[in-house]
Amino acid sequence: MSEGVDSRLRISQTFLAVLVIALFGLIAYKYLPSKGVGKDFTTVPKEFQLNYLPADFNFDIDEQDALAILTNPKRYRREFGQMVYDMNMAILNHTANRMGLSESIKRRLPEEYDKHHEYLRNLYYDDFLSIKDTTSALYQTWYDNGFKNAAQIWYEVAAKYTCYLVNNVMGGLIPMKDGAFYAKGKKVDTPCGIALTEALAPLMKKIEERAAVEDFGRSHGLLQQRVEKVVSELATYEIRDKKGLTKQFQTKVWGFSVSSTDVEITAISILKIGFKLDDYFDIKLNSKSKLVTITLPEPIILSHEVYPKMDRLSIGWLREIKSDDLNKAFNVLREEFRRDALNADAMDKAKVQAREVLNTMMGPLIGSLGSKYKMRVMFEEGDPTPKEFLPKDRFNQDLPQ
Repeated sequence: MSEGVDSRLRISQTFLAVLVIALFGLIAYKYLPSKGVGKDFTTVPKEFQLNYLPADFNFDIDEQDALAILTNPKRYRREFGQMVYDMNMAILNHTANRMGLSESIKRRLPEEYDKHHEYLRNLYYDDFLSIKDTTSALYQTWYDNGFKNAAQIWYEVAAKYTCYLVNNVMGGLIPMKDGAFYAKGKKVDTPCGIALTEALAPLMKKIEERAAVEDFGRSHGLLQQRVEKVVSELATYEIRDKKGLTKQFQTKVWGFSVSSTDVEITAISILKIGFKLDDYFDIKLNSKSKLVTITLPEPIILSHEVYPKMDRLSIGWLREIKSDDLNKAFNVLREEFRRDALNADAMDKAKVQAREVLNTMMGPLIGSLGSKYKMRVMFEEGDPTPKEFLPKDRFNQDLPQ
């Protein structure tokens, strides 16, 4: 009997000793520096090692100027490109500081970024304009959303290219092995993660906070007196549409929903697209080629009427409806109407119709010049009325009426 107990005891002791030895071996393999030179034993070369250091993101930006540029990017195209440059360099410098790069490498950052700035500036600008409806400034201001909308779109565009920017610029400055490097230190993160969370996000938070203040002031001072002005427009395309929106607002106590309010809103939209002739309208006659060229500005949304209607309103016993809830719902519907119109080739259709209208209007007049005369309709690309850049207070402009 005692022999059986001793045998089991020896087996247990042996198993425990093997377990302890294996544990020490695992710790030694994981934490002790590697000195082996075997064929299958590899080490990370020293030139691929980075020591991450703590660093604060510092970037002085005039939020008011930035918002003025973002709400009128066509007019301030040059300043838009400069803002892209300043922001990206600040992000790159912060990332370099966090990665503990040497001063000699950091001095090469501007030169390396210059290789990418030209096309990145155009990508930022084109993407920003493709998302932002630049003809909706008046409506956005009325709904307390003009500057905030511009800031949100800027964040969306910048976040899209930040990782590409950091990876390509840093890849040209530090040696990597198969696209990777070894990093150690506190708060170790990828360069992309550092750029997004520690640089871009705090910067955009400052801009959005300023946007909220500006939106409030602009909305309340939007129209203090009746405005009458002469306009010259050629509307060639109209879109009528209907959309609906259902919203539910809940009141929760300790994480449990105790009351809910349901709102259902429908709206019809009448949107007209055409040309502001008081911005640009040009007629040129070439007697040699027998050609009359009429140039119009690029088409824009000339007017947009939205008529919302409350179809259902069920108010819970603990959830009241605030004016801001309805205003946001109305603005969401208005934005969707405009987005659908811009995505439906409405601008191209307006151009086609403009050629037909001008042919009908100007055809007899051109025909009176001679049977060989032809008419050509062209469209001015970009901002049809480039304005001269003004001094520092150039951004303190009145909103378009």
